[in-house]
Amino acid sequence: MVFIQLCVAFLFLVFPVCKSQASDKYIAAVYEHALVFPDVTEKPITPAEALRMMNINLDILEKAVKEAAKKGARIIVTPEDGLHGWHFNRETIVPYTEDVPDPQVNWIPCKYPQRFGPAPVQERLSCMAKDSTIYVVANIVDRKTCNSSDPLCPSDGRYYYNTNVVFDSEGKLVARYHKYNLFTGEEHLNPPKEPEQITFDTPFGKFGIFTCWDIMFYDPAVILVNTLKVDTILFPTAWFNFLPHLSAVKIQSAWAMGMGVNFLSSNIHNTSIGMTGSGIYAPDKPREYYYNMETDEGKLLVSELDVHPKPSALYSVVDWNLYANSIKNFSPATNVTRVVIYFDEYMFTELTEAEGNISICHGDLCCHLTYRMAEKRKDEVYALGIFNGLHVVEGQFYLQICTLVKCKTTNMTTCGRPVETSSTFFKEFSLSGTFGTNYVFPEVLFSGVQLAPETFKVLKDGRLISQSSVSSKPLLTATLYGRCFLGLSLQHELIRLIAAGV
Repeated sequence: MVFIQLCVAFLFLVFPVCKSQASDKYIAAVYEHALVFPDVTEKPITPAEALRMMNINLDILEKAVKEAAKKGARIIVTPEDGLHGWHFNRETIVPYTEDVPDPQVNWIPCKYPQRFGPAPVQERLSCMAKDSTIYVVANIVDRKTCNSSDPLCPSDGRYYYNTNVVFDSEGKLVARYHKYNLFTGEEHLNPPKEPEQITFDTPFGKFGIFTCWDIMFYDPAVILVNTLKVDTILFPTAWFNFLPHLSAVKIQSAWAMGMGVNFLSSNIHNTSIGMTGSGIYAPDKPREYYYNMETDEGKLLVSELDVHPKPSALYSVVDWNLYANSIKNFSPATNVTRVVIYFDEYMFTELTEAEGNISICHGDLCCHLTYRMAEKRKDEVYALGIFNGLHVVEGQFYLQICTLVKCKTTNMTTCGRPVETSSTFFKEFSLSGTFGTNYVFPEVLFSGVQLAPETFKVLKDGRLISQSSVSSKPLLTATLYGRCFLGLSLQHELIRLIAAGV
């Protein structure tokens, strides 16, 4: 009897502790999906044909959902455009669309599939979530009718929204997000009239959601973190890699680090168009990530995260221009090569020696680099680059960038062109700039487009430095990517000045 009492007492002591520990962490999954594209047609196919095509992709995604659930995942993120791709116009997209209701209607499509009209895709996603007891995040096209009483109503009487949906572990629709910042190739879709800031609560934290190119803008991305205080961002994407600065895993990892949140990113896998890069990121480092241009296979990533991640205390106290402003009597580079990278004109100056201190300035931004190579190779050229201005393609946003890059060839005009491999080791580097923003994202890539967060750190005075105590790898690029989030009126004035040649 005494033994039983002791056992009961032991259970009461142990289980609350175990429960508390379990609630502090959760397992998340993302799936990089090798999309099966439908045939491109000039006229719409039937809804039955479109559903048959989407079911091919849903079959693949369902296997990933089941595997993730078996591995203990509480939530899985699947890619943007992951059911049908993006080769559509306003007519041919129609059979792939469904009406997605406001989640406040309290709807489980798996149980009541016809409640809001035909919704076979939502029904199947709901059943995936319910049957595997896991939150499922997917991307579909929401169709909404409108009429002449709406002055913005398209001429065909319908809005088509790039839409993320989230179903909880009971199959209930708990979140719907309409992508606001559309990209080239989405002319058949509509943005919502205003950006949406969508959050939902779970037993394992508060989540926010946005899509692909939204990451480059203040609203909704930054608002979800700074104002709405989410723990984790869900990021379905169909991201084309734009090396050196907009590689998928590089920007995803930097965003998680810089904003101090978990970040779950699921990308399409299509190496023929340079599309790969998914991951599970915490503020301190990537927990799992995937970048692979050698295979046509999809990939499931599963990893444990903190329910309430602790942002690096450092990032809240970094003065991003302190060190750079303290440098006196420097001589800005005079031998400058101008190169256009993703529609922006950068200025580059070559690292001509195996070690040194160099600077380059543009307007109120000056970038400073101290470095030491293991050796100065004749077949590889590195350069310090700068961009300080308004990017006006695919939206408008102000950038301040200091970057150390490997050039594609020994010709300086190739600096900033995509390159994935290198052979030069840097024993040390220190990169800083006179930034006019606190939103500065550190990005470091090594040969093979690989992350290695343990090999660098950011100091309180704004320097991005290598960790000499850690064995380095051949460097591709080290970048401080600054984002200046301006008011619309100031952006418009900058555009006017640029157009006027001021």
